[in-house]
Amino acid sequence: MRAMIFSAGLGTRFKPWTDMHPKALALVNGKSLLQRNIEYLQKYGIMDVVVNVHHFADQIIAAIIKNNGWGSNVIVSDETNEVLETGGGLLKARELLESDEPFVTLNVDILTNLNLNKLFEFHSKRKPLISFGVTNRQTSRYFLFDKNDRLCGWRNTQTGEEKGPYLNAPQWENIKSTLVQKAYSCVVICQPDIFRLINETGKFSLTETYLNLAKDNLILGYDHSGDILVDVGKPESVGLAEKLFP
Repeated sequence: MRAMIFSAGLGTRFKPWTDMHPKALALVNGKSLLQRNIEYLQKYGIMDVVVNVHHFADQIIAAIIKNNGWGSNVIVSDETNEVLETGGGLLKARELLESDEPFVTLNVDILTNLNLNKLFEFHSKRKPLISFGVTNRQTSRYFLFDKNDRLCGWRNTQTGEEKGPYLNAPQWENIKSTLVQKAYSCVVICQPDIFRLINETGKFSLTETYLNLAKDNLILGYDHSGDILVDVGKPESVGLAEKLFP
């Protein structure tokens, strides 16, 4: 099985570190976020890893070479010319990921102890196009699910914005009130069919892809509330990460 770690972002929330370095190389107890996620995948036997690069791409590439991929076969997807966000980055890496097997994606700035074997088991049993981890943690942006864990929409609780295939049609008004909001964990299993179904091009977010595909395809949220998960998106979150990930 193959995996992709999204590492190309500008890391604007992680300044001043990202004025001189990529966020992927920010350290948590002496190990970079990139190394920690590669080692996380290794625990589940995933040794073939695609890493996309843009911001200070040369530093990430040099770290991969210097450390021999931290024991994994790491392939770089070069977005030096333009950062493509998660959706565009995934599409650009298609030839590096596509096979007969599902693949995993994760964000470099998320650290979690989510049991990937349990997520694989969930995905294999329910047979969706996409399964991704979700929790009950507090955030401002949520995915919305029905009682069967099916993705139905998205909500920004700060602005009140809502979107998704089932939120605006009159026949869904009663169901809308029963939807459960959960926070995205950024750990995802995709069937390779996703590549032929994506209609977006250029620079776009996977959030848009999920919502566009959810109308005609089964996309499920796997609730792993209670697991450790830290969004190391800001410098102040490093302290918490260091307490939880020695």
